[in-house]
Amino acid sequence: MGRRCASNTSQGGKDQARLQYLSSLVAKKPVVPIASGRQIVQSPTYIVRASIGTPPQTLLMAWILAVMPLGYLALAALAALLLSLTMLNPPLSNPSAAKVLNASRFAPNVEIQNPSCDGSGNTCIFNMTYWGSTIAANLSQDTFTLANDPVSSYTFGCLQKTTGNSVPPQGLLGLGRGPLSLLSQTQDLYQSTFSYCLPNVRSANFSGSLRLGPIGQPVRIKYTQLLMNPRRPSLYFVNLIGIRAGNKVVDIPPSAIAFNPTTGAGTIIDSGIVFTQLVEPTYVANVTSIGGFNTCYTVPIVAPRITFMFASMNVTLPQDNLLIHSTAGSITCLAMVSALDNVNSVLNLIANMQQQNHRILFDVPNSRLGITCELCT
Repeated sequence: MGRRCASNTSQGGKDQARLQYLSSLVAKKPVVPIASGRQIVQSPTYIVRASIGTPPQTLLMAWILAVMPLGYLALAALAALLLSLTMLNPPLSNPSAAKVLNASRFAPNVEIQNPSCDGSGNTCIFNMTYWGSTIAANLSQDTFTLANDPVSSYTFGCLQKTTGNSVPPQGLLGLGRGPLSLLSQTQDLYQSTFSYCLPNVRSANFSGSLRLGPIGQPVRIKYTQLLMNPRRPSLYFVNLIGIRAGNKVVDIPPSAIAFNPTTGAGTIIDSGIVFTQLVEPTYVANVTSIGGFNTCYTVPIVAPRITFMFASMNVTLPQDNLLIHSTAGSITCLAMVSALDNVNSVLNLIANMQQQNHRILFDVPNSRLGITCELCT
């Protein structure tokens, strides 16, 4: 991981990505193309195509690894399974869609706010917050299809009402570790194993890929341990032991990056946030090593390479994963921010810009996370 990933603008890289995708189809490896949401639904998250019902209706869904509402501890995966069926035209044209019978049995397994299941057991209505939005939804079941693999009796949240604009128009697909996540509901099919390669945010086509299941995953890849934090069980924690700027190890207080199962502190990998967020002692030490507290510059700069040092694995980021440039080209900023001062501030979060053009492999049965360079164009 110390080497630089090659430029993502070359035709050779595009051809390679296309050949890999076609080869995966021939080998019947479950692969779902990924696109940047900025060009398609004006969202900073990434988009995949999925379908619901019989006959199927196609949805463009934002997908995330975790749910991190502001001012609230991480919710379980139900929040990440919301399909905004009300946005379809007509709103619910699939006759197969049905409310969950005996839905109350799901309520103890998910951390939702104000759940209410009626006495007949035919409906389960819940309210919750997701970032700046409030959501009212019903638990429902139907056939859900991803990568041409139909999953019958798939449980999801059917949106009834939303306020705010944090939920993309056609919903969210969750790959967290909660009991109702895609990973949990397809355990027999995909063995709780998946990987993804995120394209550059300027890419408008579906050039990234989500690979489901152990078949076709990279062999030459370095791993670090995936950790389970009981305070936030749906999140993917890793053991960040240090950060290096150039050849210098950044002076970070050990407590700022330490994994703590009692408090829920540590470092997580997520795909729904654009910029890496570091708790204040870590952020201040990092930007000081780069060249100052002001992390936006009006003159051309060459920032030192940043290396995330995990247990048993180092990941060195090229400049494309570190710096963001204004459209006018006059301002350059470091693509890392200080974590907000709220209940989630004890978390360091490795975000999607730092993951672009890398293959990120989640091997949950073996509790390990792998990362290697890969062109996603």
